[in-house]
Amino acid sequence: MTTGVPIGEFSRLSHLSAKTLRYYHDIGLLVPAEVDGETGHRRYHTGQVGDAHLIRRLRGLDLPLAEIRTVLAAPDAGAGTLRQHLDRMEAELARTRDVVASLRRLLDASPPVTVLYRTHAPAPVLRVEARVARPDVGAWCGAAFGELFGVLARAGADPAGPAGATYSPEFFEQDAGGVSAFVPVVPDAFAADPRLGTLPGRRYAVAVHAGPFGDCDLTYGALGAHVAVHDTALGEAIVERYLVGPQHTDDEERFRTEVCWPVA
Repeated sequence: MTTGVPIGEFSRLSHLSAKTLRYYHDIGLLVPAEVDGETGHRRYHTGQVGDAHLIRRLRGLDLPLAEIRTVLAAPDAGAGTLRQHLDRMEAELARTRDVVASLRRLLDASPPVTVLYRTHAPAPVLRVEARVARPDVGAWCGAAFGELFGVLARAGADPAGPAGATYSPEFFEQDAGGVSAFVPVVPDAFAADPRLGTLPGRRYAVAVHAGPFGDCDLTYGALGAHVAVHDTALGEAIVERYLVGPQHTDDEERFRTEVCWPVA
């Protein structure tokens, strides 16, 4: 009794069509155990079923054929390639879920934002500034706040108010521009720190965004529209103040971002 099976039988074992199996043979991805020199008929060992199943699943994940070949040729080394691809897939899945959830919220009737007016006095802050591209702003802010809160922790000091960030008009108009992450402080403990600066005093129209940052544009739209109708907007940086952070578990309370729009 032979362990080899013809291509038609192997297609049933593997759920790969004969056409696909012939293609994988042609590119050297899944080579038959035997090929008849006269007829060209292909036969596969049953031990190749596992590789066929793996290939089918990896193609279902859109893993490139070159990377699948790496996984098959060196399982230990290929495992790293596979893990990286799965990490990319999971990140993309999470992003897709966030976009779908955001679209559902957009379709729901949203209550109008409440706009308040407030004048901020100049405030001492520790800050980190850079020109940041819009796709990179989340990672950049995470690193910047990690640096700032690390400075406070080493000094044994607490923030003097909510942390926040400023976004220049260029950031919105050109998808890259000046961003400043800041933490209010009592300045005496940081007099020699080059990150010590002053957040300018301004009058703002203010609205609070409750929910994930991905939907913050909805609050920006409502607040900016209000300002356009009722006020004179200044071409200066918009200030976000982060009132509630990720330590809260309730979806609506997880993030509360105060958007401060400078007005005359």
